[in-house]
Amino acid sequence: MPLRRRFHSLAADGEIAGERILLLKPQTYMNESGRSVGEAMRFLKIALGDIVVFYDEIDLASAKLKVKTGGGNAGHNGLRSITAHCGNDYQRVRIGVGHPGEKHLVANYVLSDFAKADQNWLSPMLTAIAKAAQRLARGDQVRFLTDVAKELQIEGGSGTGSSSVVSAPLEGADAKVRPEKTTEGGGTRHSSGERAAKRKGALAENLARWIAGRKAGD
Repeated sequence: MPLRRRFHSLAADGEIAGERILLLKPQTYMNESGRSVGEAMRFLKIALGDIVVFYDEIDLASAKLKVKTGGGNAGHNGLRSITAHCGNDYQRVRIGVGHPGEKHLVANYVLSDFAKADQNWLSPMLTAIAKAAQRLARGDQVRFLTDVAKELQIEGGSGTGSSSVVSAPLEGADAKVRPEKTTEGGGTRHSSGERAAKRKGALAENLARWIAGRKAGD
């Protein structure tokens, strides 16, 4: 899926679960992420509740995942910036990365790459989040968490990711159902199913890859 520079971000758009989706990875400093998100929100007339922010949460143990709408920013400068530019009641996917143990170690910890050992839980978690993203596109936080948990059980692992990646369903998107057609094997397939599957797969890959970005300046 082609990436474009829009809204001070690397951007990609596509469709998940019948919802038009815009993925943004702000190219500002992390503590100015709100400039990118706010500009996209206003230009595309995106409702605040349709914005989903994925971010690292040092107050959650590694490989823990929680979702909420609104709430405090817990000292996270990226969230603080988004709140200042957009408002506070957006959806937040809190991805636990653990705490380094001492306050003076936090800055270096969150600006560093994941350790190689973290890949044991990081990769499965990112895959599970990407596969369950359709639930977030429909605003179903509970089923999103359930699907992630199920996927991790299937894969036999758990994990997490980080960064300020935003996926925002565009306001007023129409979900159109196209007629199915019969394949040579006797089954049915969507008339444009192959292309749709490729677009969805590319969007999921972008989502997983961008969430894996660890450095605040990425």
